[in-house]
Amino acid sequence: MADTSARTLRLLTLLQSHRFWPGEELSGRLGVSARTLRRDIDRLRELGYPVEARRGVDGGYQLAAGAALPPLVIDDEEAVALAVGLQAAADGAVEGIAEASVRALAKVVQVMPARLRRRVEALRAVTVPASWRGGAEARIDPDALTAVALACRDTERLRFRYAAADGAGTERHVEPHRLVRLGRRWYLVAYDLTRQDWRTFRLDRLAAPDPTGARFLPRALPAADAAEFVRAGLTGQPRPHQVDVLVDAPAPTVRQRLGSWAEVTPTGPERCRVLMSSDSLDWPAMAIGSLDADFTVVSPPELAALLRSWGERFTRCAAEPDGRAESAR
Repeated sequence: MADTSARTLRLLTLLQSHRFWPGEELSGRLGVSARTLRRDIDRLRELGYPVEARRGVDGGYQLAAGAALPPLVIDDEEAVALAVGLQAAADGAVEGIAEASVRALAKVVQVMPARLRRRVEALRAVTVPASWRGGAEARIDPDALTAVALACRDTERLRFRYAAADGAGTERHVEPHRLVRLGRRWYLVAYDLTRQDWRTFRLDRLAAPDPTGARFLPRALPAADAAEFVRAGLTGQPRPHQVDVLVDAPAPTVRQRLGSWAEVTPTGPERCRVLMSSDSLDWPAMAIGSLDADFTVVSPPELAALLRSWGERFTRCAAEPDGRAESAR
């Protein structure tokens, strides 16, 4: 039975690595007869893998698309690449898939052998993320992110250290509900067992998550969904800067460039309004400046002043004599 199971996994690996396998070549790779190969193919079909067969002298087998995604078999290199790619997506590199990436990353990390986890950690350690958006985005520990995601999935109570906005640290014991990606931050929505109420926690302020092993029955969230709960909690919290700019460019072009960091509304075929909320004016200044279009600052006046200061500095630096630039090298 063990040999049969091992051979079936080997067969699945081969089918996933090539689009089409001639029957004779596939039998040779497995070291079995054509009859045994057919039985193994039938076994895969029973497990939900849609294997198509072509009859005749040029006949063979191929794995087709099915109604549902069956389990995949991947090698070590593919597992490491998958974990690193999912982490990049979870960091928000691709709009709209961050939360799904965290769920998938949690599943991969949970079953990954220790030797592969070390390789993933080594890649993380020597990789420096680059972003033109500035330094306002809070970075979080990938291990903490996956640990919290697993606790949410498994309805398992969680303990962790949490730092408030003023830096005060507390120990928390919660029933985790959902992870929410909002703007440039991740939030955990959970029921706080000490305070007997629902709370929202920023993951960049959360440390040392420790699943307790204790399961719980999920409570009813006092909101339509977790994202709405987070937004409601943030409503009314002042942001230092509310930016309003009119840009002389089509709204779709501006929206594609700025992504989810701005609210873009068309005011005409070649003009749009851009609204942003930011902790710093440096990021909106860089974002608007990167659009390669004329614009008018409606508010705040501090942004207009910053742009004038940058413009004077850029003009002054660009006008420096060539001799001085040479000597600086």
